[in-house]
Amino acid sequence: MSEPTKTHQEKPLGFWSVWSLIAGIMIGSGIFTLPAIMAKIGLISFAGWIFTAAGALLLGFVFARLARRTERSGSVFVYAHDAFGELPGFMSGWAYWCGYWISIPTLATAFVGYLTVFSGTLADSSALQMISALVLIWALIGINMISIKATGRFQLVTMVLKILPLLAIIAAGFFVGKSENLPPANPGNISLFEALAAASIAAMWAFSGIEAGATPAGNIKDPKRTVPRAILFAIISVGAIYIAAMYAVMRLVPYGELVDSVSPFADAAKALGPSGPTLIAIGAMIAIAGSLNGIILVTGQMPMAMAVNKLAPEIFSRVSPSGSPRFSLLVCGILGSLLLLMSFSGGDLLEVFETLLTMSMFMYLLPLFVSCLAEMKHSLRSFGVVLAALAAGYSAFTIFGAGTESMIWGSLLLLVGLGVYGVMKVTRPNP
Repeated sequence: MSEPTKTHQEKPLGFWSVWSLIAGIMIGSGIFTLPAIMAKIGLISFAGWIFTAAGALLLGFVFARLARRTERSGSVFVYAHDAFGELPGFMSGWAYWCGYWISIPTLATAFVGYLTVFSGTLADSSALQMISALVLIWALIGINMISIKATGRFQLVTMVLKILPLLAIIAAGFFVGKSENLPPANPGNISLFEALAAASIAAMWAFSGIEAGATPAGNIKDPKRTVPRAILFAIISVGAIYIAAMYAVMRLVPYGELVDSVSPFADAAKALGPSGPTLIAIGAMIAIAGSLNGIILVTGQMPMAMAVNKLAPEIFSRVSPSGSPRFSLLVCGILGSLLLLMSFSGGDLLEVFETLLTMSMFMYLLPLFVSCLAEMKHSLRSFGVVLAALAAGYSAFTIFGAGTESMIWGSLLLLVGLGVYGVMKVTRPNP
């Protein structure tokens, strides 16, 4: 079953909207929270960042090629479904969907980390932190329920606003930062392989969203041309900002403080004067809210795309007059909220963020790996198969960095997905 056809004029998302969706998801909690995590690994973590940037570019080429093959919404679900059939398509879409709704409380937690800059009471109260995160989640779900066009406008505005504090920190780091603040090269005395794996899974969180521009393809003007251009431009522009900003923060915040910071950019902004932390914290919250807004959009679109192909209940395919999959958004919001409540039952804010991050990335990377295999199948007689094979190898390596705990929980979610597929298969009416 195909999606309802929309004319070019009816499609609300153009190049800059798609670029802001991809770049907006990428520039979120990752860059604003990860300096503390990377500092624990040491300067050797930059090898992981460079490795991840190269891997992200490979993945970008793969998804640019895949995006030219279809105008259907669903990205990784569609690619796996068309290349390998119904079950691989369903499991790829399921894993991707799980990875994204898991990231909803992850981003909300990061947002609250910067919100604590404004309130000592909030910093000392897990209950208030949890409530604040829930308010953010449901406020953004409300925006997504209005219309896809409203979501796109919000995304573009937050994208512009979030770049400004990053540029300010980069300038401060290079002009007033100190080399003695930099972390040791390898404080844990781990092997290069271990450092690459640990840094790559965390850095890939900051690069996640590469494929997001293709997910709402049915709502994009000329998607076969627009999506590939937006993907590659987003990776190049965001990658350059990431590496420069990460190095700047490490120059501005002493190593001993950075490893325990829940708002490293706000700490780094002290170099900008008394109002610096406040301004950066506001910028970080705008960035994270924009990233979460894009993730909620994508999370709502995936079940809709699967339902159109009769691989999810029909109710997920229903949209409002403005094009919003409201039931799908409600389900994602409820699941994300429940996971947030469970996560806050123990552990501090940074621990909650790290746990959710690795679990989300494990689920997210699996369908990316399958998409690379799909492109290999399509490109067997061209040089594209080499790029796809390298991207597949990178994805497999990064999955290894998720750790045993995330793999166990992820495997359980995959088993649940397999059960859901079985139920759908048995209860689905014959065509």
